[in-house]
Amino acid sequence: MHEISGSFETIPVVDLAPWTEADPGARARLARLVREICHQVGFMVVTNHGVDPQLVDNVFSMSARLFALPEAEKRLIDKRNSPHFRGWEPVGAERTNNRVDVREQVDLWSEHPARAASVEPKFLRLLGPNQWPPEAVLPGYRQIMTRWFSDLGALAGRLMEIFAVGLGLPPAYFEQRFGDERMSLTKLISYPETPVGQFGVNAHHDAGFVTILAPGATPGLEVQNAVGDWIPLVPAPGTFVINIGEVLQSMTGNYFIATPHRVATRAPRLSVGYFHGPSLDTKITRLPLAPEFAAAVAASPRHTNAGFMAQLDEVAAGVADMASAKHPETYGGQLWNYFSRSYPENMQRHYPQ
Repeated sequence: MHEISGSFETIPVVDLAPWTEADPGARARLARLVREICHQVGFMVVTNHGVDPQLVDNVFSMSARLFALPEAEKRLIDKRNSPHFRGWEPVGAERTNNRVDVREQVDLWSEHPARAASVEPKFLRLLGPNQWPPEAVLPGYRQIMTRWFSDLGALAGRLMEIFAVGLGLPPAYFEQRFGDERMSLTKLISYPETPVGQFGVNAHHDAGFVTILAPGATPGLEVQNAVGDWIPLVPAPGTFVINIGEVLQSMTGNYFIATPHRVATRAPRLSVGYFHGPSLDTKITRLPLAPEFAAAVAASPRHTNAGFMAQLDEVAAGVADMASAKHPETYGGQLWNYFSRSYPENMQRHYPQ
């Protein structure tokens, strides 16, 4: 592999097989490699990840069937009807950095009992059920997506172990910290051809800990390197794209970095993202890392000055994209900010106060 640096021209490819082998030296080398990639690049492509390729094929096939349904049947799971922000939305319903995204989506989150509409802290109102289309409309959908959550959650847990070891923490550190009512997201995405001057999704950071993306066969994802160039990711069969989210950037004191990325496609494109998350009340506090990590951040203006997605009041005040110095105290607060920023009409509809 070439030297890993922030001015990357390709996305690093990592073989995860050593993590499931008995050789402790190989595991340690993998953890160090992944740590360096998360520090310099924030993105990687992984092979030998352990997820059944037939499951991936089934999810893409089901996603294509879902988006091909008549609009009246998709409206049965209209996201506007969910106070928990789950379900289908048409092209243009979501905003990123206050710009319309040209993509159609279905969001599914981890399911938990719904709380009262007045519960505090307010982010607990995000807990609740998904909207599932009737079995007669989309046979097998719920079963396939339930397995997807389980298998992708297992892969994400393995990645979090690798992150922990690379950072000098016990392998189970994140598992023990994540709590009992975990909130992860699966996003099924259908991009039409992107109009000139627009984006399928505008440049952004992901909000959470770690994202696992099945990019599909059609190009379109672009990642910004440290010198400002947009690097296209060429999809490779049987791989996942992994990237760091803002919560993990914050918890590592900016040692791991959330890298800007966007999508523009010249042809219709399907992709499926899994965004791994803990319980909503999980504190976003600094990890107990060795001083060497803080020293590396202090020596790098890029890391020292790495910002976050602007909060709703900052967007209105004109704070630049991904230039906020603020960060919520909890994962739930981070998600509440995301929904407030990206779905202002839905937020006003369900939580006008």
